[in-house]
Amino acid sequence: MADKTVDCGPWTGCAVMFLQSLSPAVNLLSLYKDPQEGKFIIFKVIKLTLIDSAGGLGGYEILKVHDADPFLGVEVKFVDVGVCQQFLESYSSGAVHQSLSQHSCRLLALSQELRVETQLKASTHILDLHLDKLELCLQHIHLSQPERLCDEEIDRLEQLLKIQALRPAVQSPASTPEESQVPSNCFKFQNRVFEDRMLTAADVQSFSNGVGRQWKNVGRVLGKSCRALKGPAIDNLAYEYEREGLYEQAYQLLSRFIQAEGREAKLGRLVKALEDCKLTSLAENMVDTQQ
Repeated sequence: MADKTVDCGPWTGCAVMFLQSLSPAVNLLSLYKDPQEGKFIIFKVIKLTLIDSAGGLGGYEILKVHDADPFLGVEVKFVDVGVCQQFLESYSSGAVHQSLSQHSCRLLALSQELRVETQLKASTHILDLHLDKLELCLQHIHLSQPERLCDEEIDRLEQLLKIQALRPAVQSPASTPEESQVPSNCFKFQNRVFEDRMLTAADVQSFSNGVGRQWKNVGRVLGKSCRALKGPAIDNLAYEYEREGLYEQAYQLLSRFIQAEGREAKLGRLVKALEDCKLTSLAENMVDTQQ
């Protein structure tokens, strides 16, 4: 694995991701310059994309989002080589593009997914040219040490996100037991009821692109009710498809679940497993795809 070649001491590095919308109706840079609501929405899109692609909230921080006309530049400091590696794998597989597109579509209320052009740099090195050489990309990021602390504006936006996350949901009037029951052909997610359905090939692809290193945890949750994923099945999948990478491991996991469960391999079961693993953002994407 690439991370074994890096020094065992404290590991830090810096990369800048440049973003540009390919839709003439959406200008990410202009939206971010909007001090009212645009700035916060674009920052939330970036933050959710990093959570998806880096496997959570830890191991990195956004230092600055700046004007690199026509691009929007996002400077990210990594403090964990494993997290940085997962981000690079997500970027290389196209998962970062997909997350950016899906979150933009949802938060900007677009009628179709947003096509985004990206470029990833570490200092003067364009990492897009070397994505097949993971160790080299990690080395370039490691050598590109951050030159600044977190920007005050980023700190303010992070606080706004935390406040939004902690804000209590609006409570609906007390309902009767009959009203609170969810029909057998539906499932409940974030206090809303959705029609359940069998998982599709598009679901498998979306899951595989977004779940990253968390695929094992999701598999173990699914394994509580799926015999095919019990015991050593998850570790066997990891070993069998180690060379193919995280995408293929996740793809094979969900494919095996569908094959074993047949008509009972429902979206609701997967969304519940993602919730249990605190992968709410990915669950939201899959539900949005359904809608």
